[in-house]
Amino acid sequence: MNPLHRNKFVAAIVAVISLTACSTPDAAGEPASTTRRVTNAEHELVFHVLEGKSPALVLDAGGGLSSSYWKDLAPRLAKATGSKVITYDRAGEGESDEVSGPWRVENAVSDLEAGLRELGVTDDVVLVSHSIAGEVATTFVNEHPGRVSGAVLVDANVPDFFTDEMLTAFAPVVEKQKADLLAQPSTKKNRQLLAVMADYAPVHRVFHRRAWPKDVPVTAIVASQTPFTDSPEAAGLWRAAQERFAQARPNRKHVLAENTSHEGIVTERPDVVTGAVEDILKIVR
Repeated sequence: MNPLHRNKFVAAIVAVISLTACSTPDAAGEPASTTRRVTNAEHELVFHVLEGKSPALVLDAGGGLSSSYWKDLAPRLAKATGSKVITYDRAGEGESDEVSGPWRVENAVSDLEAGLRELGVTDDVVLVSHSIAGEVATTFVNEHPGRVSGAVLVDANVPDFFTDEMLTAFAPVVEKQKADLLAQPSTKKNRQLLAVMADYAPVHRVFHRRAWPKDVPVTAIVASQTPFTDSPEAAGLWRAAQERFAQARPNRKHVLAENTSHEGIVTERPDVVTGAVEDILKIVR
């Protein structure tokens, strides 16, 4: 792969990783909306809840994105399924506090677990996870067996993609990207990208060894345009990893969302995401 493609490949990799209650009166036919602030490990996280029945749908956006990513899909899912729908801002995103130090998926899982516990959602959860949130979902289902009934991964990171060969080949470019970010003004987005890039290879070698539990049904939705628009080689690796993941067990499904991009998939094809969630609910309810 030429150096230009390598730079764009790593930039895309970074991109994909990239208790006070306040209630809003429900409009006609709309579920009541509640905002909750939860403290975990001395930082505050913001959760938004649309009331409904179990299983609860927990929507988790990709790197650099907040709960606002789901602003149109969340009410659509609540109306279509009747489920409780939860969105939230991970640490450093949206209205949640920033946390210093490298990004660690274990910390993100701890934050999510603390929020769900505070909300009283202790079992029968369906995760709907985009991009880097796929790492949070994979780790959560392993660390909290029995809590998750099913999942929909929306063009999400899966362990199969992060091979040792891929991580080794692009390590020098990751270091250059870090240096470039450090030379720029310090913004919330840049700080989050740097946190994700810290110890990137060793962290993702660990993630590569993780496995999705055999008993948790999952649908992997894949955008027709991968995160790697300028690298056919990287795009091929991404597609192959998604297919391997989905084909590994009979309770997994692979869905191609036509005419979609990595980040825009939720707004470009909400019908595909909604349909996948409804199908998972038919299995777990």
